[in-house]
Amino acid sequence: MPRPPAATSSEEEIKKEVAAVDVVVAAPDDDVAADREEEEEQKKRRRRKEKKKRRRRAPSEEEEAALRSVLRWARRGEAGDEEADEQRPAATGRRRPRVAVELHAHSTCSDGSLSPAALVQRAHRNGVKVLALTDHDTMAGVPEAIESAKQCSIRIIPGVEISAMYSPSDGIGAEEPVHILAYYGSLGPAKPQELDRFLGSIRDGRYTRAKEMLLNLRSLDMPMELEDVCTIAGDGVAPGRLHVARAMVEAGYVENIRQAFSRYLYDGGPAYATGNEPAGESVVQLVCRNGGVAVLAHPWALKNPVAVIKDLKAAGLHGIEIGGSDYHGRDNKDEPDVGSVDLPVLAVSGFLDAAQPIWHNATKEILANITERAPNGSKGLQRTNSAKDLCNLRLLSSDLEVTDSTEVEVLQTELSDVVLSN
Repeated sequence: MPRPPAATSSEEEIKKEVAAVDVVVAAPDDDVAADREEEEEQKKRRRRKEKKKRRRRAPSEEEEAALRSVLRWARRGEAGDEEADEQRPAATGRRRPRVAVELHAHSTCSDGSLSPAALVQRAHRNGVKVLALTDHDTMAGVPEAIESAKQCSIRIIPGVEISAMYSPSDGIGAEEPVHILAYYGSLGPAKPQELDRFLGSIRDGRYTRAKEMLLNLRSLDMPMELEDVCTIAGDGVAPGRLHVARAMVEAGYVENIRQAFSRYLYDGGPAYATGNEPAGESVVQLVCRNGGVAVLAHPWALKNPVAVIKDLKAAGLHGIEIGGSDYHGRDNKDEPDVGSVDLPVLAVSGFLDAAQPIWHNATKEILANITERAPNGSKGLQRTNSAKDLCNLRLLSSDLEVTDSTEVEVLQTELSDVVLSN
């Protein structure tokens, strides 16, 4: 069979040009396909959104009652609140009632970027009704937050996030860090000196931990000075991982805080170090002993959550975190804003149902201690049968300075339903 004639140079050039044209023509087809895929994805999102709207149901009587109860508590039972709650817009009938409650947020007193006052104002701007300030291993920012909250309708829950270490009770498995959120009533912990000493020991360990992390980073050719980290942390603030991460960003070792954690500072990472964190069980017991509600923070981040929850529950753990922004103000688009986690009102109501008896018992213990320390002959102390009466007598006692009238009213309302035992 005769062979076909060899292609001439001009034919080869034509083939190359055709191939080039084919490539150019194919590119717009790919773009069209990508656009079609994006349109389909948008249609799917719209269908899911419409389906979710259809699933919304009218709130039950239980949910409406819980909402009114939570709002009255948040506003300290101010006159007219109940009527205002009952006249809520009709739009709420199309969805389950919710209330903006923030139970996990940080300030500059630990590793947040906003002062306690600025945090309160941001929460108020976002519609938050109840804010728990939960700085790491310190309650130093609570007074400032309470003072700032007087300017807006926000109720502050004094709180703290306590660093701890969990060791499996059966000896199987590795240790892992845990964090316990402690929530207290308006008067704070029943034994504040004990809690202060406990938290102070943990904060001291943070300096040792920071030094070890810097040594680890130095071995990775990323030298930094402890003084620089402490400057970032702020005056009197014990340094944490976030402060080390910010120092790494400023030194140019990483592009952002997320990269610092994902590459070096994550639990068990090449630059990670532990401090002298107490056992998780002992932290839970301390919180309970001081009249607080003990809640396990971010359980979804644990390596062995079932074992951790089981052992901490045996020590007295009251609950696990299901909602809270863990707001730090990191200028990170992925970080939820304060108050952005929308909690179902029944969950908030359940939290308060569990917390209020604990807080009331702590209040009685605090007031009993006040009675024991009161000067001999203080007017009427032996004739009181309620915390409100005791509050009134102590506030009117000649050995105390005059207190701001707003604080007096708030304290009277808080203590009005607490009965003292003989």
